[in-house]
Amino acid sequence: MTAASKQHASTKESNYLTAGYGVRSWLLTVDHKRIALLYLISLTTFFSVGGLFAVLIRLELLTPQGDLFQSETYNKLFTMHGIFMVFFFLVPSIPAVLGNFFLPLMIGARDVAFPKLNLLSWYVYAAGGLVTLFAMFAGGVDTGWTFYAPYSSTYANSHVILAALGIFITGFSSILTGVNFIATTHRMRAPGLTWMRLPLFVWANYATSLIMVLGTPVIAVTILLVAIERLLHVGIFDPALGGDPILFQHLFWFYSHPAVYIMILPGMGVMSEIVACFTRKRIFGYKIVAMSSLAIAILGFLVWGHHMFVSGQSMYAGFVFSLLSMLVAVPSAIKVFNWTATMYRGSITFATPMLYALGFIGLFTIGGLTGIFLAAMALDIHVHDTYFVVAHFHYVMVGGMVMAYLGGLHFYWPKMFGRMYHEGLAKVAAVMIFIGFNLTFFPQFLLGYLGMPRRYHVYDEDFQVLNVLSTAGASVLGLGFALPICYLIFSLKFGKKVGDNPWDAAGLEWTISSPPYEHNFHEIPEVTEEAYDYGKREAARV
Repeated sequence: MTAASKQHASTKESNYLTAGYGVRSWLLTVDHKRIALLYLISLTTFFSVGGLFAVLIRLELLTPQGDLFQSETYNKLFTMHGIFMVFFFLVPSIPAVLGNFFLPLMIGARDVAFPKLNLLSWYVYAAGGLVTLFAMFAGGVDTGWTFYAPYSSTYANSHVILAALGIFITGFSSILTGVNFIATTHRMRAPGLTWMRLPLFVWANYATSLIMVLGTPVIAVTILLVAIERLLHVGIFDPALGGDPILFQHLFWFYSHPAVYIMILPGMGVMSEIVACFTRKRIFGYKIVAMSSLAIAILGFLVWGHHMFVSGQSMYAGFVFSLLSMLVAVPSAIKVFNWTATMYRGSITFATPMLYALGFIGLFTIGGLTGIFLAAMALDIHVHDTYFVVAHFHYVMVGGMVMAYLGGLHFYWPKMFGRMYHEGLAKVAAVMIFIGFNLTFFPQFLLGYLGMPRRYHVYDEDFQVLNVLSTAGASVLGLGFALPICYLIFSLKFGKKVGDNPWDAAGLEWTISSPPYEHNFHEIPEVTEEAYDYGKREAARV
């Protein structure tokens, strides 16, 4: 994909970073690129808070006696870890940062469809995060990040309403972002940019936005009902008041399983961009990869019942949900197959983003395959609420989404700031994260299969060796996460300046300056070629 029109830029013209230096100019900006950076700072903060809780959890699990924290404190640690990581990092991360920054650039637009709404989405997100932080400092929450009723709605002796309010507020940020991306994709594409010429990153964020808009209101209303029952003692979920606790599970998982795809679908879009660039090939089966994103979005709403095999639901309903859960794995497998086929006989360059892409494919594949285990009723009943589930979830979310997020951040960093990070340190960090992650979470598959329940800080001594391995891996993983924060910040001032297209990548975003101008394009480009047309680019180089 190339721009037909040339960009006539003055070398003295300001880019989005230098358009206004004051704090006020940033807090009132409607530039999608600056809003993406505001999200980046906020997300990194919340990720650090969630990571701190993870460190404390692993320290507690070094020994089987539960001698570092009391039970109530430990409950609050894993609850706040889950809340901050899921609702304030994993769900918004790629759409809010990379999506906000690059979706308009990829379609040849000067901004998103609703710039003021975009800024409002960040303020709503920040407000929800601050309310949840206040709940943490006020004493925390001990319900688990799933807020299972009736414990959360009636019996929990912690700040459930404050945390629920924070999550409720943040949900509107997802809805606003989703509406903005859908409108932008439909109405602001450059001339000639047909649906079948869209970058796969745009397809992934479009499918994600559909889930955000359709699914987020369900969890918002569910959390609101928990608060209403807790405040007014209305019988909604508590059977002692005439409520139904299984209703809460239906409502919660109707959103929360599609939310897995809110987290992972944008990462899949990032992988397509990286794999195409560093293999110098068009993505194999472009159309079916694009359609698989929509298939995941649709099928994701039909599988929530596989979280409830032990809840007493009908075995016939369980059979249907089991079958649908197997089916939803198909479009994900298509993506992995097509990325692999793209790499076959490709001219692969093992730059840092490509290392993250390879790590993503390996870890996500393990996560996906173990998800099929959990979709099988008989096996799910055996490993339900054990560390097998914890390992599976982290292989998909951390091994998948976080690897994709870091891969995308390294891929697009030179475009965002016009400077390159230290490639040697970046490769070391990528390897450390891959090794540390596997050492942390693979032992947990064994722990779960052997019967160690999750959420327990006192456990049988037979499980200690595997827990020590897991904590050792978490140490390596934590250092691997800390290293990019250091060298990326360092690169902002001391990094080597790069050209507009340091990777020689295809796409409209690579045709403008690095960093981009405040208004992106001087002239709206006209698209005349297919996405990822690396064949012509390589022929031109020869």
